[in-house]
Amino acid sequence: MQLKISASRLPIASLLLIAPFFLWGTAMVAMKGVIPHTTPLFMAGVRLLPAGVLILIAAAIMGRPQPKGWDAWLWIALFAVVDGTLFQGFLAEGLVRTSAGLGSVMIDSQPLAVALMSLWLFQETIGFWGWLGLALGVSGISLIGLPDEWIFHLFGSGVEISIGNWQELFASGEWLMLLAALSMAVGTVLIRFVCRHADPVVATGWHMIIGGLPLWGMSSVVESQQWQNLVPSDWVALGYATIFGSAIAYGLFFYFASSGNLTSLSSLTFLTPVFALLFGNLFLSEVLSPLQWMGVFLTLISIYLINQRDNLAANKTVTVSDTTTQQQPILEAATVKKANPITVAIRESEPEIQP
Repeated sequence: MQLKISASRLPIASLLLIAPFFLWGTAMVAMKGVIPHTTPLFMAGVRLLPAGVLILIAAAIMGRPQPKGWDAWLWIALFAVVDGTLFQGFLAEGLVRTSAGLGSVMIDSQPLAVALMSLWLFQETIGFWGWLGLALGVSGISLIGLPDEWIFHLFGSGVEISIGNWQELFASGEWLMLLAALSMAVGTVLIRFVCRHADPVVATGWHMIIGGLPLWGMSSVVESQQWQNLVPSDWVALGYATIFGSAIAYGLFFYFASSGNLTSLSSLTFLTPVFALLFGNLFLSEVLSPLQWMGVFLTLISIYLINQRDNLAANKTVTVSDTTTQQQPILEAATVKKANPITVAIRESEPEIQP
């Protein structure tokens, strides 16, 4: 990935790049267990407000500058509404109404939107390998999250999908998850503009605080019994989702997004449902079907293709160049041999004397 990180200076750079998606995936499992005991808007606010305060404290310790000027605050406010209020609100509400697998499919479709917007706004090159990787990634998370009978029906195996299944799909929260994915995609692109006027880490902290306030405000109006039914294990899960799934994960993600290739970084989002399913299997006894394991395999291939697309394209170019270089000396040698000048020494004769 083309990020401003030197492997020699930061040996754990690869782990840091994967960390946000690992933390988001595991935080999804933690939140899923808490939802029956709380309300979605309150939980979304808990993920944002305390995490924003923690990020600002860390930024102050690191000596990062605070935003200055109306331009900086307006961009941060827009960023907060889109990636804070809308994304977390849609995510929390959708998580109540949908299964974790199918909801994860909708959320993690956002790299396609990021790739298209980055191509249009920043002229980021996607190329053949990038598009192939994105297609495999969408296919992979579809195999992970969509019901097996839908996949079999799509390939004409004779399995029928009842009308009730389709009605359940449109009556559930998948459309909220799709809106959450679009909000996250726009937020990922907005960070580039925000960072022209403010420090990325500080902007991330403030956007969480500003974006979390409307969620708690709406929760106080339309929700009740937000925390009365929470048990100690629920508070531990919320603490994990807040500190690790929000403060650390978002701080790392938007720091990388402010300086790296957005398409490559966003493609790693395909790892989120992989981690969610693996840890869901570990802690919630969720079992993966053979199609879901195939989806995990396709997802990992897609991440490799997207992040190595420049190297793959460069290798092809180098191969063609090498062939041309090998032919060039032969042509040059033939030309030199053909046009090699011959030097002949001529001795000037003495003038003839006439008698």
